[in-house]
Amino acid sequence: MKKSWAPWALLAPFLLFFLLTFIVPIIVAVAQSFTRTRYSGLYGERGTTQAFAGLDNYATALGNMNFLQSIGRVLLFGIVQVTVMIAASTILALLLESAAAKWPGLFRGLYFMPYGVPGVIATILWSFLYIPGLSPIVDALGAVGIHYDFLADNHVLWSIANIVTWAYTGYNMLIIIAQLKAIPSEVYEAAKVDGAGPLRIAASVQLPLIRPALLLTTVFSIIGTLQLFAEPQVLSTMAPAINTEYTPNYSAYTWAFQYNDYGVASAEAVIIALAAFLLSFIFLRATSSRGRQKR
Repeated sequence: MKKSWAPWALLAPFLLFFLLTFIVPIIVAVAQSFTRTRYSGLYGERGTTQAFAGLDNYATALGNMNFLQSIGRVLLFGIVQVTVMIAASTILALLLESAAAKWPGLFRGLYFMPYGVPGVIATILWSFLYIPGLSPIVDALGAVGIHYDFLADNHVLWSIANIVTWAYTGYNMLIIIAQLKAIPSEVYEAAKVDGAGPLRIAASVQLPLIRPALLLTTVFSIIGTLQLFAEPQVLSTMAPAINTEYTPNYSAYTWAFQYNDYGVASAEAVIIALAAFLLSFIFLRATSSRGRQKR
């Protein structure tokens, strides 16, 4: 009996912490998405009561055009930004793990450094490169006759994409490098004996074998896209095109802390979680079916 209970006793602190910080908040958020808060008095000074709202909060969220537009905006953002970032991470990983690479450890550290900068700080730093009059990039473009406003309505989304790509490319690169290092040296030797050059090795040996790392980084990036919050919130003070519901997470934050409606905010949070699950499932299902067809 002692032996059978010993593992559970050791796991108990983690399980308790996991329950309180992960499972309970999810249950509370889902339950709150079906409730509505009623205020007694003009400002709720006489107290508040919780009432069952059914699907009213979800109808309000899905009927909010700003929220629907924010979902479409991050979907477009993810299609372009995630593709560019994963491609850049893969190319950097292959270059740094090639035999001709010099000082790979130094460059791995340099490429990873932006990930250590918090998103708010990174956005503030990049904002100085976006604001006309302060940005040397804007001044240099203006000197050659190119007038580009990084914070304009049609450009600000891609300015945010640039910040996210700068911050997370190095992180994804390290995950791919870890997968590359797991490839046995015998595989490379066999490819060289068959006369394969560096490009053929990368295309026919390395890319197929790092597929699990590419899937992992892509799924993480899809989930991160729907969680986009810090960058648009910071840039909203400088870019009039960014409203308080520019992204789904920003919309949920606005409903909770500006409109003081936690029911709709919870409904939007549940919709975001379901969207992340659905997109990740579709991507994994599509990639697994392609892998089976190739086999």
